[in-house]
Amino acid sequence: MEWRLASEELWKSALEVLHKNDLGDWTRPAPRLYPHQWSWDSAFIAIGLAHVDLDRALGELETLFAAQWSDGRVPHIVFNPHAQDYFPGPELWASARTSPLAPRTPATSGLIQPPVHALALERIYQLATEAPPTPPGGPPPPAATPEFTAGASRGASREFGNGIAERVRALYPRVLAWHRYLATARDPDSDGLLRIYHPWESGTDNSPRWDAALGRIEVGDLPSYQRHDLQHVADVSERPTHAEYDRYLWLVELLKQAGYDDAHIQVDHPFLIGDVLMSAIFALACQKLAELGRSLSRPEDELSELTGYVNRFSGGVLHAWDTELQLALDLDLRAPERVRVETCAGLAPLLVPHLEPALLERVVARLQGSGFAGADGLAFAVVPSTTPGSPGFDARAYWRGPSWPMANWLVWSGLRQHGRGEAAAQLRAANLALLAQPTARFAEYFEPFSAQPLGSLDQSWTAAVALDWLSSDQVRVAG
Repeated sequence: MEWRLASEELWKSALEVLHKNDLGDWTRPAPRLYPHQWSWDSAFIAIGLAHVDLDRALGELETLFAAQWSDGRVPHIVFNPHAQDYFPGPELWASARTSPLAPRTPATSGLIQPPVHALALERIYQLATEAPPTPPGGPPPPAATPEFTAGASRGASREFGNGIAERVRALYPRVLAWHRYLATARDPDSDGLLRIYHPWESGTDNSPRWDAALGRIEVGDLPSYQRHDLQHVADVSERPTHAEYDRYLWLVELLKQAGYDDAHIQVDHPFLIGDVLMSAIFALACQKLAELGRSLSRPEDELSELTGYVNRFSGGVLHAWDTELQLALDLDLRAPERVRVETCAGLAPLLVPHLEPALLERVVARLQGSGFAGADGLAFAVVPSTTPGSPGFDARAYWRGPSWPMANWLVWSGLRQHGRGEAAAQLRAANLALLAQPTARFAEYFEPFSAQPLGSLDQSWTAAVALDWLSSDQVRVAG
């Protein structure tokens, strides 16, 4: 009974976070630190909201894709015109002024983020058209609180299933255009690794994955600036350094000079990485979009195109496997060499849809071993962002060591899709136990040894993955 009460309390608390951050058509990632709409945040948020309000979950994606560029790219930030004090804001990006491909309004950045969106869209369609399963051990999680939004309960949202399905059908071509942009503009050599031009595109901003590439960059003249992020954290050491931030902004200046044109950028841009985690997410997303397309009776040649992307990008990720480190490694195309660091991105093969049993065993062993969830001294057996004790590890510094619930959700999803139910259940239970701690407050990330919440509190995607975990099965989260 204790675990049931704990899970219900966690469910209600997660909904309160999403309610507090709800701005009507979209959800800000956090109350103060992130006042705009971020691309992959919204995808995770939609996955969580799908369990309480399908209309609102789909609206999250519709609002984001309304800012899609004409070449299909989905910008990593859609700016909130009511949040004027954020840096770097739309004036720095100058997307509409710099590129004819950018929308005139709303203002957006010129970067992208990992393509989690098809996972969310397929989940929404599935929940709209299928009867809700009853998890083992009890009934579905409690419904949303009435004040969250109209039609908030699982049953109420399904009453509008036909309308949701038609909206999914209307959004599908936009997501397909996004995938085509990635498969062509971001993989010009068809080697199955998506190119990124900036650490912010990976979503893992200051990871040790980027240290060598950033270290080679010579920063030119930058105007003085005041960082927004340092005003909203208690300890500035948790955030990227000023030297890193100078390089981030210089890369943006170079991208603007190139007009955000992919062909131009790829000629001589100093930061050009084949990103294994982003590519693995893309392989999975293409699989989900193909499954959705089949349900929507899309043309066979279109489905074959998506299947081809699944195979190409799965192959790129698997080819990146390093037998010494037992991890998949990014490719620094300006070195050129593999990036030999030990981060959770190296577990990316778990996300590709087709994985040979022998390699699956090696990835799971690495995940559960002393470098990740089995590391000595962890407060909870969750995956830290960087292997403790490895070069670049810092237990408190953003992506250099802390544990991120949404990154753990990706690993958990990979375990589930490959039939590793017990390992998935253990990882989910550990993450829910972490989030159920009274001090956790759905933080952005956590110190792995003390479980101290770090970064921003009341983070939307942390609450969203908690909802998805609680909806998947009833699990013990107390103690």
